[in-house]
Amino acid sequence: MANKDKTKGELSNNHGRGPLNSKFSSKRLWVVFILAAVALIAVWLKVVRGSDDPMSGLATFAVKRGPLTISVLESGTIKAREQIIIKNEIEGRSSIIWLIEEGTLVKKGDLLVELDASTLEDGKIDQEIRVQNADAALINATESLAVVKNQSLSDVEVAELTLEFAEQDLKQYEQGLYPNEQTASKNTITLREEELQRAAETLTWSKKLSEQKYISKTELLADELAVTRSKNNLQLAQNDLNLLENFTYQRETAQLQSDVRQATMALERTQRKAKANVAQAEAELKARELEYKRQQDRLTKMYDQIAKAKIYAPANGMVVYATSAERGGFRGRQEPLDEGVEVRERQELIHLPTAESSMAEVDIHEASLEKVRVGLPAIITVDALQGKKFFGHVARIAPLPDAASMWMNPDLKVYNSDVYLEGTEPSLRTGMSCKVEIIVEQYDDAVYVPMQAVLRVGGEPAVYVVKDGTIEERKVEIGLDNRRVIRIASGLDEGETVWLTPPLKSAALEPGSQIADGTGLPDSFNALKQRINERLEKANGTEVSIPPGMPSESAAVPQGERQEEQMGQRDEGSGQRRPEREGVESMSTEQREQRRRRFENMSPEERQKLREQFQGTRPTEGRRSKQQGQERNQ
Repeated sequence: MANKDKTKGELSNNHGRGPLNSKFSSKRLWVVFILAAVALIAVWLKVVRGSDDPMSGLATFAVKRGPLTISVLESGTIKAREQIIIKNEIEGRSSIIWLIEEGTLVKKGDLLVELDASTLEDGKIDQEIRVQNADAALINATESLAVVKNQSLSDVEVAELTLEFAEQDLKQYEQGLYPNEQTASKNTITLREEELQRAAETLTWSKKLSEQKYISKTELLADELAVTRSKNNLQLAQNDLNLLENFTYQRETAQLQSDVRQATMALERTQRKAKANVAQAEAELKARELEYKRQQDRLTKMYDQIAKAKIYAPANGMVVYATSAERGGFRGRQEPLDEGVEVRERQELIHLPTAESSMAEVDIHEASLEKVRVGLPAIITVDALQGKKFFGHVARIAPLPDAASMWMNPDLKVYNSDVYLEGTEPSLRTGMSCKVEIIVEQYDDAVYVPMQAVLRVGGEPAVYVVKDGTIEERKVEIGLDNRRVIRIASGLDEGETVWLTPPLKSAALEPGSQIADGTGLPDSFNALKQRINERLEKANGTEVSIPPGMPSESAAVPQGERQEEQMGQRDEGSGQRRPEREGVESMSTEQREQRRRRFENMSPEERQKLREQFQGTRPTEGRRSKQQGQERNQ
C-alpha cells in the first residue's frame, strides 16, 4: 500500500515536470540529427568526392626487393647433338617408293630409303648409245688426224722439191747452159771467120788461075759463091751471139727466177695449209675426246644417280624423319615423309643420331641479342616430360637472321641458336617441343619494378614516384630486364610507390637531351634542331635573314615574313609603310625570346651571312630621313 502511494507520488511529480522533459528530448533529437548529417557529409566526401582526388585513380606499384633472375624465355625443339643428316642426292625431283619406318634402330648398311629411278634407267640406255657414237667419232677423228698429217708431209715435200728444182734450174742456166751457149756461139763465129778467110784466099787464087785460063769460069763462080756463103754464115753466127746475150739470157733468167719465187710461195702456202689442216684435225680430235669424256661422265653420273636412289645407313642409329625433327615456321610446314611423296634435290630426309647427347634449337629474337651470348647457362623444360628440368648452356648463335622466318614475315628477325644439354637422358626424343630459359643474370637481393614504370626522359631513365599525394619525377639507374620487371640499380628504395602509366610525352625530345647524329657522336638538341631547320629551308627553297630592328639577335624566318618585317607593313588608311621598328615593338616578349634563341642556335658563318643580308636590305640614313620627313608632313 505504501509502495502504491509512493508510485503515485512519483508519477505526480513527473507529471508536474512534463514541459521541461519535452524540451530536453527535442534538443537531444537535434543533436543526433546533426551528428548523423555530419557523418553523412563525411561519408559523401570520402566516397563520392574521393573519386575527384587525382591520386585515387592512379595505377601504382610498390617497389619490391628480393631475389631476381634476368632471363630470356624462348620455345625450341629437341634434337640430337651429334647426328648424320641424310639428304636426297638425286637431281631434280623424285618420288619415294620405299621408306623405312620412323624410330627403327638400324645398323650400318641397312636400306633406309629407295627413290624412283625408272626415268634414270631409261635415260641410261640412251646415254650408252651416245657414248658409243662418241667413241666411234673419236676413232674417226684420230685416224683423220693421222691421214691429214701424212698428206701434209707429202705436200710439203713436193713443194720443197719443186723449189729445189727451180733453184737448180736457175743455177744451171746461169752457170752452165748460158756460158756453154755463149762459148758455142763464139766458136761458131771463129770458124765462120776462118772459113770466110779460106774462101777469100781460094777466090784470090781462083781469079789468078782464071786469068791464066787454068780454071774455068764456073769454078771461079763457085769460089765466089763460097766466099759469099762464108760471109753469111759469119753474120748469122754473130747475130746468134747477140740474140743470146741480149735477149735469150735475160728471158731465161727472169723465167727461172720467177719459177724459184713461185716455188717458194707454193712451199709457204703448202706449209700453212698443212699446218691448218693438222690444227683442224687436232681440234676435231680434241672436240671428239671432250665429247666422249662428257658423254662418259654423264653415263658415270647416271650410274651414280641410279646407285643413290637406294640410300643405306652410314652408321648405327635410330631413324628420325627430317620433317619430324624440324622446328616450326616455313620449314616445319613441309609434307611429312611417306611412300609416294615427291622430294627435291638436297632435301633432308632422315636424321640419324649417333650419340645420346641432345641439344635444343631455339630462335632468339633480335631484341634479346644484347642480353644473350655464348656460354650463358640455360634451363630446359620439355613439354612431354612434366616435372623434369635439364641444365645446359648456349653453344652457338647464328650471325645472321633466319631467312625462312624473314620470308614469311619481313618484320620478324630471329637468330637460330643451339643450346647444349648436359648429360644424357634416354627419355628425350628428337622433335620434342621444349622451353628454354637462358639465364642472363641472377641476383639474391635486387630492387625491381615493372618495365612499364620506367621511361627515358631527356635520354636518361626515370620513374614517377607517388608520395604524399604528389608525383615526383626521379632519375634512376637501371639494369637488365626479363620482359616483365626491370632491375633498379640506384634511385629507388623498397616500399616506394611508382606510377605504372607515366606520361609518354615526358619521353619526347626535349632541350638538353642527347641525340645521336649520323656519325654516331652525341649532339645537343639545339644543334639538331638547327640542322633540321636548315634542311627544311633548303628543301622549301626559302632564305634566311635578320628580322628588322634586331641586327644582332634574330632567327631565320621565311622570305614572306622577312619582307613584311624588314620593309614594314603598309598602313591600311594611307597606303604607306609603317616604320620597320613597329613590327618588332608589336611582338610579345615570348616571341622575342623565341627569335633570340633561334639566332643563338645559328653558327657564326650563318650569323655573318644574315647580318650582310640585313645590311643590304636596310634603308640608308638618307632614305630613312627622307621617309621620316614625308611621314611628318603627312
